[in-house]
Amino acid sequence: MAELTIRPAREGDFDALWPMLRAVIRAGETYALDPGLGPEAVRALWMETPRATFLAEAGGAVLGTSYIKTNQAGGGAHVCNAGFVVAEAARGRGVARALCEHAQAEARAMGYLAMQFNFVVETNAGAIALWQDLGFETVGRLPRAFRHPAAGLVDARVMYKWLARD
Repeated sequence: MAELTIRPAREGDFDALWPMLRAVIRAGETYALDPGLGPEAVRALWMETPRATFLAEAGGAVLGTSYIKTNQAGGGAHVCNAGFVVAEAARGRGVARALCEHAQAEARAMGYLAMQFNFVVETNAGAIALWQDLGFETVGRLPRAFRHPAAGLVDARVMYKWLARD
């Protein structure tokens, strides 16, 4: 793989991100989103609502994307949430790891003290193993909270990592 570059996403990048986002959302296996969402709704969710959105590319190809947003308002505003999508052809090549490491550094720079993943689907074993390897802990389980298209009702995890260097 050519050298991976992660940079802030620009408005014009959405057209390159849409096919990978559409594929993941329509598969319905990892995100609790309506599989029928169209490009404008996904643009709002991925590009406009987050505090920051990033794009990973190598050799001119878009390989993945991530976002960072405040998880809760008020007293919970020091905790961020992040989302990650990697193009199918780039999976297993370290893109998700690089995006998550980058997101943690960016979150610290933005002043966040912790990162929380609110809804990690239990069947997403690769993501769970990666998040654990990067120091995230499962702090809660939501029994049968996700309707997986093949596995039926499965648990979702809440995963958390303290980012602050005390």
